[in-house]
Amino acid sequence: MRLIAVILATLTWTTMTMLPASAADKVVLMLNWYVYGEHAPFYYGKAKGIYAAEGIDLEIQEGRGSAATTQAVAAKTANFGYVDIPTMMRAAVKGAPVIATGVLLQTSPMSAMGFVDKNIRKPEDIKGKTVAITPADSMTQIWPLFLKKTGLKESDFQTVAGDGQTKLNAVINGQADLLLGYVMDQSMKIKDATGKDVYPIKFADYGIHLVSSGIIANSDYVKANADLVRRFMSATTKAVEAAEKEPKAAAQSILDANPKGGKIETLTQGFELTIPLYRTDETKTKRPFQVTDQNMTDSVNLMVEYGGLDPKAKDNPKAFYTNDYLPKGDS
Repeated sequence: MRLIAVILATLTWTTMTMLPASAADKVVLMLNWYVYGEHAPFYYGKAKGIYAAEGIDLEIQEGRGSAATTQAVAAKTANFGYVDIPTMMRAAVKGAPVIATGVLLQTSPMSAMGFVDKNIRKPEDIKGKTVAITPADSMTQIWPLFLKKTGLKESDFQTVAGDGQTKLNAVINGQADLLLGYVMDQSMKIKDATGKDVYPIKFADYGIHLVSSGIIANSDYVKANADLVRRFMSATTKAVEAAEKEPKAAAQSILDANPKGGKIETLTQGFELTIPLYRTDETKTKRPFQVTDQNMTDSVNLMVEYGGLDPKAKDNPKAFYTNDYLPKGDS
């Protein structure tokens, strides 16, 4: 009997050692655009094994705009998206099955920016200048509210219009003094092209409270994969916290994954400019992504009034987001 027990134990151990380890869940995260400094935490989290520790095999894909990424998530061709949340709201209110599982940028990065040597540092300095815009983009939609908040009139300055690259070229080539852009995005593109620093006049500094980028997922996918969503948001929260502590290393992880992803100096600076947007006064002691109900309600109301969002969005702002899948606790 003792021999049989030894044989059975040996066979059991052999069988167990031959079984493969449980495979990690394959997850696709699609970004809002081509990679830039804002995206550093995702690459850093993958490089540092933070996602792997949560049983996730992460694939990061570049995007072609928040609207396109939102469509991909709605169609389940990407598991998660990193997008402009107001853009997602426009799709969701029209019936797209998408929801934000974490709002990372709780302060808007929108700004009017020009070269430092032009000394345009406050709204009053915009008078008599030329501003480059892209018609119908998110910043141009909110621009009238900035003018209202600051007492400016459209007659106070000249406007030139074009697509995103044309807008950049207008400032780079001196055809415009400023452009409307994101503090950590267009400013770094200008610096990459010219080597010159840019000064942003931030919309948020003049009472415009509007959330920006966050993580979204298909609503049905979230319900069917609650544990995976929790693990993904846990890993992403940890990745953001780790990247905040090591901005240059986080930026370097972008280049390690994509050598043509930019320059280390501007990737680092762009990410450092992103970090202050993670929290508001109400969430400064919270871990990343824990947006307040009031911030989201204010954002919905502002988008209805100025951003072309369907007024019925005001009926239930909580339909657009959830904090239920985030790790608990303060930072």
